[in-house]
Amino acid sequence: MTKFASRLIVALALATACAVAQSDAQKAFTTIKAMPGTWEGTSQEGPVQVTFRVVGGGTSVVSEILGKEDMVSMFHMDGKRLLLTHYCSVGNQPRMAASVSPDGKTFTFTYVDATNLAAADAGHMQQMILTVIDPNHHTEEWVFADHGREHRVTFDLRRKA
Repeated sequence: MTKFASRLIVALALATACAVAQSDAQKAFTTIKAMPGTWEGTSQEGPVQVTFRVVGGGTSVVSEILGKEDMVSMFHMDGKRLLLTHYCSVGNQPRMAASVSPDGKTFTFTYVDATNLAAADAGHMQQMILTVIDPNHHTEEWVFADHGREHRVTFDLRRKA
């Protein structure tokens, strides 16, 4: 085999490997897609139950917080970004984009924009931090911002057997 042909094969192999490699956001989404089922746990406000379902032919994951004010969040890829849209009980729908920790276990979703938000400082979810402890245990820290003040609630959740 000529030097040119062997270099071409190596270059094609590297290009293929790069095309197949998932971004951190895609890896995080794959992790979230592996979370279907019912999760139960506690928060500062009492017991909490959250369900996860993969929907839309695997393109989205719906998370439903069950309780006195049921809320739904949708996770999906937008190109190379992992987004969360939270359908909040206060009537707005903030969108948050994920950043992934170096160890790949913490996904920090930070406010990008919202629909039905009366003013920029009106009450809305500002951030959600999802930390995967193991395949059957995770935490969700929800940060609600309202006129310059933050309220944080952390769910400590375990997969229901």
